[in-house]
Amino acid sequence: MLTISIFNGLVYGALLMVAASGLAMIYGLRRVVNFAHGALYMLGAYLGYSLAELTGFWGALLLSPLIMALLGVALDRFVFRPLQDRDPLSVLLVTFGLLLIIEDFVHAVWGRGNLSVEVPALLENSVELFGAPVPLYRVLVVALGATAMLGLWAWIRFSRLGLFVRALSTDPLTTAMQGVNTDRVSAAVVGLGTGLAALAGVAASPMLSLVPSMGSDILVDSFVVVVIGGLGSLGGAFVAALLLGQVQSFGILYLPSLSAVLPFLLMIAILLWRPAGLSGNRL
Repeated sequence: MLTISIFNGLVYGALLMVAASGLAMIYGLRRVVNFAHGALYMLGAYLGYSLAELTGFWGALLLSPLIMALLGVALDRFVFRPLQDRDPLSVLLVTFGLLLIIEDFVHAVWGRGNLSVEVPALLENSVELFGAPVPLYRVLVVALGATAMLGLWAWIRFSRLGLFVRALSTDPLTTAMQGVNTDRVSAAVVGLGTGLAALAGVAASPMLSLVPSMGSDILVDSFVVVVIGGLGSLGGAFVAALLLGQVQSFGILYLPSLSAVLPFLLMIAILLWRPAGLSGNRL
């Protein structure tokens, strides 16, 4: 039972890492708190559902994040960039309005009923993990999350564009004065963050029922991850996602009556200890 709980925590932590990393990066560069991030996760899952019927699950896992990344670039140009210097209330209202628009769009296209995505035939079986059977597909989700985060870390640390991203998150004015096109860098990051939200949505769809409200839970937990990790901190978000995944898994098993509030209690405890979060505001 302990092994299964730890493994389930890793699965949810992997999904949170992928979903919350986009939220952390968008805030780190644009200083915009995107309340529509959960809706983008949900839209990516629904888009993956339709694409899976045409191209199979693996095609959907590739194409849905790519399409959503293009949508993210458009959102940066027409929504996040104009909001960058606005007051927090304006940002909240606009991004919350975007959330409602996306939910209404999903209602109109896919309806309000529950939909499901089949687990790929190659991953329908289970494997033994420390003497306990675990679904092979969930092992893939953990591996997918680890691969995505390792690739994102390497991109941020070792690529030229990643250097620009780190510089822009630290000092936008000086970075622009050095000749860096900050709007293009930010558009690339928002596109990548939106694509990662869609990747998490498609990866989660064989394990969950698709409903238009499915973005709400991941949005709340993603905000908890970003706050615990440190606003705008990518490394902090990785650690916080894994930690929150374990808290959720063990909370459901041992403290079911308190499982809904455990993430917030964890957030309060860590902020009392480190008010800036685990990693401060370093991307």
